[in-house]
Amino acid sequence: MSEIEARLSRAGISLPETATPAGIYEPALRYGNLVYTSGQLPLIGGVLTEQGGKGKVNEINQAQAAIAARIAALNALAAIKNAVGSLDSIERILKLTVYVASESFFSNQHIVANGASAVLYEAFGENGKHVRSAVGVAELPMEASVELDLIAGCRI
Repeated sequence: MSEIEARLSRAGISLPETATPAGIYEPALRYGNLVYTSGQLPLIGGVLTEQGGKGKVNEINQAQAAIAARIAALNALAAIKNAVGSLDSIERILKLTVYVASESFFSNQHIVANGASAVLYEAFGENGKHVRSAVGVAELPMEASVELDLIAGCRI
């Protein structure tokens, strides 16, 4: 078990299996010293969670959507591990983009994104701090409430 996974385990968190791609793409791809993930949904065992409700996020379900963002971030970490062999190869999380399927009046996408940011900080400490965008969108695949992707810096 890697040091990063041990840190997560002490926090009661385990990485899921890498999700099977739903098309012709890689869940994560290393290019030089960067690792890019494809969009990650809040899937558990290949099934979309009901966290955040299916579909649009609003003030009532934003806390549940933040949990969904956390699950999606763990899926991204699993994809990265699969691509590079060990999360200990990751030097820093660089960029996180969180897409939130939002009601038209909802403007707390950044609060939802905090669910993902928190788990990255739990895993990597100060090296888990990153730049971030939180974007409201009309729809996401499978009626998910959130989707995210990230870029990580890898030790060469």
